[in-house]
Amino acid sequence: MVLKANSKHGISLRILYLWLIIITVIVFVFTMISVYMLTTTFFSLSDTAQEHTNMEKAAHELMDASDYLTENVQRFTIDGDKRFMTEYFKEAFETHRREEAIEKMSADFKTRDALNQLQKAMNASVELMNQEYYVMRLVIEAKGITDYPDVLKTVELSSEDKKLSSDEKMRKATTMVLNDEYYTQKEIIRSNMQKSLNELEAFTSREENTALHHLHRQLIVVCVMSVIQTVMIMFMAALTSNLGIKPVLKAVEKIKKDDPIPEIGANEFRYLATTYNKMYAIYKTSLERLNFKASHDELTGAYNRSGYELLLSSLDMNNTHMLLFDLDNFKSINDTYGHETGDRVLKKLVGTLKNNFRNDDYICRIGGDEFVVFMVHSTNMQKELIANKIKHINQQLQDTTDGVPPISTSVGIVHGSDVGSKTNFFEKADEAMYKSKQGGKMTYTFYSN
Repeated sequence: MVLKANSKHGISLRILYLWLIIITVIVFVFTMISVYMLTTTFFSLSDTAQEHTNMEKAAHELMDASDYLTENVQRFTIDGDKRFMTEYFKEAFETHRREEAIEKMSADFKTRDALNQLQKAMNASVELMNQEYYVMRLVIEAKGITDYPDVLKTVELSSEDKKLSSDEKMRKATTMVLNDEYYTQKEIIRSNMQKSLNELEAFTSREENTALHHLHRQLIVVCVMSVIQTVMIMFMAALTSNLGIKPVLKAVEKIKKDDPIPEIGANEFRYLATTYNKMYAIYKTSLERLNFKASHDELTGAYNRSGYELLLSSLDMNNTHMLLFDLDNFKSINDTYGHETGDRVLKKLVGTLKNNFRNDDYICRIGGDEFVVFMVHSTNMQKELIANKIKHINQQLQDTTDGVPPISTSVGIVHGSDVGSKTNFFEKADEAMYKSKQGGKMTYTFYSN
């Protein structure tokens, strides 16, 4: 309908592209949503695997801690060495690996079944500790150890065990941590831990299967969206080529010949031709203004570095002086009064230079506070005139009635006839200016070869 309605005046590319853009945006949004969901599912799958690893590690930590306690109580029972008792209680009351394992698994409510099994293992381990406390108490009594943890002081031996001799107490203690009953209790801990691992494995398997199902489905959606986008891109490319690029190429040929663009083609290109012709006229009138901005410093109005290079390339060196001005202690002005005041100082310098040089002379800003003045049509015999100008400039820069802090400038002067070529014109002026700086600033130096 849109194409028929506009057949007399050409196809409206705006409406056509509007619909294409709307369709493309819709497809793009669905694609991004699918990609986001795909990414989320992938990270969820990765997180599930990481959670399984962490939970499995936590379960093993509990068993490792239980085995470590067993190892130390057995070695203490056999050797009677207090170091093993110390390591036992360090694990039980300082390291807390069993408790940390429970805490890690408690952080994820989805592993509740695995947590229950691990808690049973923990309870069995704690129950086994009561027996181990009793064993250590027997060893303490048998060895006559006086320095031991307070928790063991609350353990009371039975009346029968109190009557046992030291050797009998040691034998009983050894039997209690090496007999079948003790290892049966250890096996209960290990069995509960394995059940916890089995629950974790089952949970992880369910989560991974669900995530893989979503991942597969979302991959299909992303592929379909990608195909649709590809088709849209190809269609738009063909449309652009036939309705956009060809008219543009014809218009470009006219522009290269500096001719107006014929008002042909689609509505938008006819409007473009009319607008271009108007803009072309405006361009011609504003070209000089653009050239001015391209070659002049925006802050001071002096020629910028580009303007300086252009002027230097066209100067008659045998009749030109170059004066390189560098403000003394300009950095301290910026630091003390701020950059806004520093800008006012630069503007004041340029204004002062314009007031003291001819309209035929050129003032250029080539750096932060470095300025060059080209005195054209001047001979090498005008040193006294230049010196008086510089003295007068420095006097005016010292005047603070305008609210600008006092400033001075050091100047290096060179005549074109004293240098070999334009490439070292500035270099010689810079050498002379450097000597002025060394001479105490607020002065000037004429270069001599």
